[in-house]
Amino acid sequence: MINRVVLVGRLTKNPELRYTPNGVAVTSFTIAVNRPFSNQQGERDADFIPVVVWRRQAENAANFLQKGNLAGVDGRIQTRSYENNEGRRVYITEVVADSVQFLEPKGSRNTDSGSFASTAPSPSDQRGGYAPANRQSNGQGQSQGTPSFDDPFANDSKPIDISDDDLPF
Repeated sequence: MINRVVLVGRLTKNPELRYTPNGVAVTSFTIAVNRPFSNQQGERDADFIPVVVWRRQAENAANFLQKGNLAGVDGRIQTRSYENNEGRRVYITEVVADSVQFLEPKGSRNTDSGSFASTAPSPSDQRGGYAPANRQSNGQGQSQGTPSFDDPFANDSKPIDISDDDLPF
């Protein structure tokens, strides 16, 4: 049997850290995941999925994640039930995370305008990565000069203004 869930979304509120009577850390939060299609009004709906994280990963999530942060969750679906004060059986479905990935560098989200700071490395930081060689030939099949990077965001320290609607997730 396979029970595997992989989600990428934004936290709807700050994570809640608690400890069991035995001292085991447990954090819960809700992650909003956009659906890949639009409804009849042309709007994109989202699913709000409860996530539970245990032990060290719970402490890390509580300390480093906050409302609005983009996070990746890898885990399994779990259902449980309990009897409420009115004597009714309540069923809960949640994701128990094995791993939580912080998908934004700390402090990269500007909470005032919703824009993101550029975190792209400058050409001098790229080692062994993308480096198209725009060199001039010396007429003998050899190129001269230094490589030129065609990165439109290089040498520009301004934040990139991207709407959440423009992102594919």
